[in-house]
Amino acid sequence: MREPSRIAVIGLGYVGLPLAVALARRYEVVGFDVSGRRIAALRDGIDATREVEAAELKACRAVFTDDPAALKGADLHIVTVPTPVDEANNPDLSAVLAACAAVGAALTKGATVVLESTVYPGVTEDICGPALEKASGLTAGRDFFLGYSPERINPGDRTHTLARIKKVVAGQTPEITAMLARVYGSVTEAGVFEAVSIKTAEAAKVIENAQRDINIAFINEVAIIFNRMGLSIYDVLEAAGTKWNFLKFTPGLVGGHCIGVDPYYLAHLAQRLGHHPEVVLAGRRTNDGMGHYIAACVDRAVAERRRAAGAAPAPARILVLGLTFKENVPDLRNTKVIDIVEDLRARGHAVDVCDPLADRDEAMALYGLELHVTPPGAAYDCVLGAVPHDAYRAFDGAAFRRLLAPGGLVADVKGMWRAVALPADLRRWDL
Repeated sequence: MREPSRIAVIGLGYVGLPLAVALARRYEVVGFDVSGRRIAALRDGIDATREVEAAELKACRAVFTDDPAALKGADLHIVTVPTPVDEANNPDLSAVLAACAAVGAALTKGATVVLESTVYPGVTEDICGPALEKASGLTAGRDFFLGYSPERINPGDRTHTLARIKKVVAGQTPEITAMLARVYGSVTEAGVFEAVSIKTAEAAKVIENAQRDINIAFINEVAIIFNRMGLSIYDVLEAAGTKWNFLKFTPGLVGGHCIGVDPYYLAHLAQRLGHHPEVVLAGRRTNDGMGHYIAACVDRAVAERRRAAGAAPAPARILVLGLTFKENVPDLRNTKVIDIVEDLRARGHAVDVCDPLADRDEAMALYGLELHVTPPGAAYDCVLGAVPHDAYRAFDGAAFRRLLAPGGLVADVKGMWRAVALPADLRRWDL
């Protein structure tokens, strides 16, 4: 199987853009995205995801476009579009099918189509294959070929970058697998693993995030248990972590477009096969409920503060720091911080939300939420650290003194301020 002469990367988000930039160092690459706004920004050297530096983006030889006609002539198409869930937590493959329609219209004989999006086993061959055949009039396995190489990008992670992550590849034939190993091997120094089949590679990816979700759910559950005893889960984890084989997970909110979503793809498959996935769904229930649990704890702590001061119950002014789904990234998709905000407001509290990285227009469009870059006020009854951005990790006692009213509460969801000495009148809550 000869090397591709032209590669198309479909979807230029956290996964697709770094891949397109890396491949463009060795191949002719066209990067396609349906968002004209995204394409215009990339052409100006601006990556809103902050995964690719401006200088590297401006020097990139890839052609960025929102014109699907530009996909014609590519002999390797790599699809990296989102695979979310719908309101009922069922897999939403609409972006994948739209990508298949665009690629299929441009598909030529002998080309290969690789899916990187996280799916359950069978999607590439049983859903994408027929969709590509319908759009192209060609036959999979004869006129064009399928492959799968699961994305493993960790947004905001400057250590486990594309070049340092081992890539899993699988093709419809041994020759396709070997070709994909050479292509991906040219952009990663960590090596390539050739899976025995496309379904095996799909299965490997979907359990990677499900395993992490379940481990975090266990820590979240024991955090709730120990919280009722007045024990800090962070103190418990510090002690337990001294054992050589203790798995070091921390509690918190589990959102985003991977860990908070992918287990539902595995659960969907299991249910189709007649098996009820007890462990997978139990982990999801625990993690999906953490935002509401945290809001209830903060509500109770604020009320206790007023009772201790001899004041009547009253709504509190609360400042929430951080809205993105994880630290040091601007991504707002499926953030669970919104559960805390909405729950606190439903309890009658006045809540301001700050995030220096997130896009204000996106926050309004996704959640109807007015987002501030810096705190819009002072004398809050509570400062709630939801996302440990570096800017918030740097807070000291003086910062809290400026933001909080006397006797105010510092609520630390991720334990980022455990070592901070607070003014004597301020109180602390963490998981």
